[in-house]
Amino acid sequence: MEDWMYESSLGAALVLMLFFAAYFLAGRTSEKPIYGNYVRSRRLMGAALAVLAVNYGVHLGWRLRFSCPEAAILMNLSTYFLAYWLFSAALTALLDRGYLTRRRFGRHVAGWLAFSVLAAGVGMVVPEGTARRAGMWLLALWLLGYGVFLSRRLIATYRRARRLFDDTHSEDIGAYIRWMSIFTWWAVVYGVSCGLLTFLPERYVFLWVLSSIPFYIYLFCSYMNYLLFYEQVERILEASAEAVPQEGGEGMAVPPAFHAALGEKLGVWMEERGYVSPGLTIEELAERLGTNRTYLSAYIKALYGVPFREWIGELRIGYAKELLVREPGMRVTAVSEMAGFLSVSYFTRIFTEKVGCPPSKWRKTGQAGA
Repeated sequence: MEDWMYESSLGAALVLMLFFAAYFLAGRTSEKPIYGNYVRSRRLMGAALAVLAVNYGVHLGWRLRFSCPEAAILMNLSTYFLAYWLFSAALTALLDRGYLTRRRFGRHVAGWLAFSVLAAGVGMVVPEGTARRAGMWLLALWLLGYGVFLSRRLIATYRRARRLFDDTHSEDIGAYIRWMSIFTWWAVVYGVSCGLLTFLPERYVFLWVLSSIPFYIYLFCSYMNYLLFYEQVERILEASAEAVPQEGGEGMAVPPAFHAALGEKLGVWMEERGYVSPGLTIEELAERLGTNRTYLSAYIKALYGVPFREWIGELRIGYAKELLVREPGMRVTAVSEMAGFLSVSYFTRIFTEKVGCPPSKWRKTGQAGA
């Protein structure tokens, strides 16, 4: 019964792995040049899934887990090491085109080879017993540390991209890449679990196999859904890279006279409610005010203490409140559109976060008169 559960779960996972890997490696995508980075990322992810599929195939065909458990564990650790790098490289490359270099790729592959050689040495040289088990646990801890290192790098890249969007765009573009953060944290939990589950007694090892199925289904669906937003995100990344102040840019010296002139122009723009323009970017506003995008971003942060997106959102919420009071018969959908929000669901969410209740309830409870 235990063998049957193990082989059935491994077979199901292997079929999914092979399908996802084949699609990522050979699936057709738009031939526009802008999709080149997406294709490269997807192929790296496909390579990671192919590596894992080979691992699953060896386990299923040779039943290593039952014939030679320690060899199976060591092979798993080596496979995960390479898969960790391919996973992290694929996702990081989506947000940082300069991340993948030959030097970096070669360094991580060399690390994997060294790890694999050491794993082979533990399996073939170290005597059976306590010493070998200790060696395997040390390798597992090394793998865990490596996974945390890669995850921290990816999360830092994700957060930098979110800050970039918030500093340069009025809409919540970061929502399109939120799946990367969710997947990364899930990968950390799953990676740690795999490191521990691979040491499970043979009768429970099917749990380790089954845990991979929802993980990789989520990955596949996320990649496919991201294809709908990729071009928009990529163009904003390209346009925003030059618009974000360099490190330390907020503290650059700007003449008071320049601040006064900029503040006056910005005040006129706010009176004209230029912030209700959907999809507004800091580049467009800087061009309208006749200033530099870097100075404008630094000025907004210094004066209002929030990124560009949040500042625009507060202005739009303020105007929406005016409309809710002045036009009691106006539908919330119309208020959302007139205030510059691209969707009523996003407007309702932001309004609730800022005010504490949905716009319809705020209007009914009489808070509008406060």
